[in-house]
Amino acid sequence: MAIHNADVAALFDEIADLLEIEGANPFRIRAYRNASRTLQGLGVDISAMVSNKEDLTQLPGIGKDLAAKIVEIVETGHSIALDKLRKASPPGLTELLKIQGLGPKRVSALYHELDIHTPEQLYRAAKDKRIRTLPGFGEKTETRLLDAIESHVQRDQRLKLATAAQYAEPLVAYLRKIEGVNKVVIAGSYRRCKETVGDIDILVSAKSSPPVMAEFVVYDEVQQVISKGQTRATVILSNKLQVDLRVVTQQSFGAALHYFTGSKAHNIAIRRRGQQRGLKINEYGVFKGITRIAGETEVSVYQAVDLPYIEPELRENRGEIETASQGLLPQLIELKDLKGDLHAHTRATDGRHNLEEMALAAQKSGLKYIAITEHSKHLTVAHGLDQRALLKQMEEIDRLNSQLQGITLLKGIEVDILEDGQLDLTDEVLGKLDLVIGAVHSKFHLSRQKQTQRILRAMDHPHFTILAHPSGRLLQQREPYDVDMPRIIRHARQRGCFLEVNAHPERLDLLDTYCQMAKTEEVLVSINSDAHSILDFDNLRYGIGQARRGWLEKNDVLNTRPLKSLRKLLKQTM
Repeated sequence: MAIHNADVAALFDEIADLLEIEGANPFRIRAYRNASRTLQGLGVDISAMVSNKEDLTQLPGIGKDLAAKIVEIVETGHSIALDKLRKASPPGLTELLKIQGLGPKRVSALYHELDIHTPEQLYRAAKDKRIRTLPGFGEKTETRLLDAIESHVQRDQRLKLATAAQYAEPLVAYLRKIEGVNKVVIAGSYRRCKETVGDIDILVSAKSSPPVMAEFVVYDEVQQVISKGQTRATVILSNKLQVDLRVVTQQSFGAALHYFTGSKAHNIAIRRRGQQRGLKINEYGVFKGITRIAGETEVSVYQAVDLPYIEPELRENRGEIETASQGLLPQLIELKDLKGDLHAHTRATDGRHNLEEMALAAQKSGLKYIAITEHSKHLTVAHGLDQRALLKQMEEIDRLNSQLQGITLLKGIEVDILEDGQLDLTDEVLGKLDLVIGAVHSKFHLSRQKQTQRILRAMDHPHFTILAHPSGRLLQQREPYDVDMPRIIRHARQRGCFLEVNAHPERLDLLDTYCQMAKTEEVLVSINSDAHSILDFDNLRYGIGQARRGWLEKNDVLNTRPLKSLRKLLKQTM
């Protein structure tokens, strides 16, 4: 069975969690967490690196000990170190860490004080009002935990889009090698670039279905075969991800692709439009009576109901059909449209590579400029820069720019927005930068009014340029903070500053609906990788998917501009 980057990262995260619960050395814990993050952002297959006997210690944050553990996991599927930690802890204890609001210290307290080591026990203790008695918890925390447990049960069945890709894309490559296969496409919410994926729908066109069915169910990551028919099969992979496969003829491929891509609401609206024209639309084609009149391509399905092709990311029945009927569909942004990245970190704070390495990696990704935006001093966990350290880095950027060709480094900062709305560095140093990204990294539970006012005050700062990851969410880890986002967007327009679409797979923030609102309000967004390593620029594709779901076109995005045009826009905000 193949071992994916996400598999190794998950084991390292579990080791770090268990070590933290037992109060182990913080540096040891951090080493596992950094290694996990490296693996999650790695653009190459770690199993392939092991097979090729590549030197894993060349990867950022991976020393000899961790490299040996990676090889062990890839070759055996498990870790002796983790096995020992699991034996010393109650089964399921780390499951508590997946619940929003619980970190290792709180899990440790719940375990040692109340003997809680499962979500079910936690739910019962919260219902019985026993958690509020513990130091550092209280009634409000207990209430939030009840809500978090319920949402955990619902969301735990879904994978983040980038994680699902690690399993779905190798399977697609496997299916394409089967003799007689013409096309293989991942449909469903994955194709629509939704932030999380519940299962994977794969559509295949082939000369004959039995060979495809036979090879599909023996794929080495299939743990359980739920069903297997002539043209349909359902399996469960070793990571519990369900995969549904359909094999169709070429004449029905477009209709089937449309049907299985969804969304359900979009498909219902298209079928209703077909009925109004005397047509029947299903997964086999578009029919006038018993005669198939379309269905070989998705374009033909839409043409049959007098519509132009609608991109998958728009198919949510949020006005795309009416817009298409008027000939006003947006020409959605593509990855190739990005000229630069305005949010990146180096090892000066919590990044893993130096300035030159990040610049060359960005250039290799096809970018013409990147902004170096380290954390500011308030974020001590990330070793944020004070004024003197930032000024020193600015000098280093100037020196490097005089040597680089084809790529330009911009001087920036990801400055903390403090609770009162002030920025974490002085006007004197902020005024020397090309751009200032403001970010909320603390006090997530302020009231809606206070959180909104906090951000509005920060945006009014004369040197404020971009609001980073505007809702503050971490997918499946932290809910968005309570803020009046429509008001934030309107204020950005009045102020003349910009909003970020953070492409990190754990964020994908701005939400797609707010991207659409920003477009309506003529507020430009910047699609940024938030890169912490040379491998993170690959994540820009997920930011593009989020932007496309939000109807964004090339001109709606700040960093599609050439550098000269970008500089003019940045100066207008400062």
